Amino acid sequence: MPDIPSPRLMGVHHTARPTWKLRETVEFYRDTLGLKLLHCLVAKGWGPADHPDFLHFFFDAGAGATIAFFYYLGTERPPELEPKPTHTHRATHTAWNCGTSEELTAWQKRLESKGWPVKYRITHEVVESIYFDDPNGYPIEIGFPVRDFVPLDEQDATLSMQAAMEIDDRLRAPGKRPDSIAMFWERKGELIEDRMMETA
Repeated sequence: MPDIPSPRLMGVHHTARPTWKLRETVEFYRDTLGLKLLHCLVAKGWGPADHPDFLHFFFDAGAGATIAFFYYLGTERPPELEPKPTHTHRATHTAWNCGTSEELTAWQKRLESKGWPVKYRITHEVVESIYFDDPNGYPIEIGFPVRDFVPLDEQDATLSMQAAMEIDDRLRAPGKRPDSIAMFWERKGELIEDRMMETA
């Protein structure tokens, strides 16, 4: 079978989420964050017969990317999409790169001056960030890289993910799930030892 060349991606064009707070969403992204409103699709429902009419609008998110929202006419937010104060809810978020510590401080001051609370500011390994929510309760992050990724990061990530997938596969087969990071660390240590022996 001929080798098929890998297609390439050229960066994220947009992320999209539904909103049931039209004015609040527009005013937050356009006026509070200062993002330019670029496009709005005003459309009849499409696809299934029960698809509502909608607006699909895009803001300039910088570096050629956009952030977009769907506003479905005549609908209410379903209970399962209500924001929840859990780590799983916060895992789905939009994160912007502002470039420097000074810019991050400027963003924090801008948000606070407009009455928009910043929940916290944290440095976590490769990024320093502030966190807050948009009017829909969607988590937002603005930060800057505190260091570049280096080849060692890629090697470490490869070993970490190999160990994690092996443990996950092993436990999932009998219907279990990993519940401690220690088992991943242990397997990763074994993989590192194997590599050291191979290169010795």
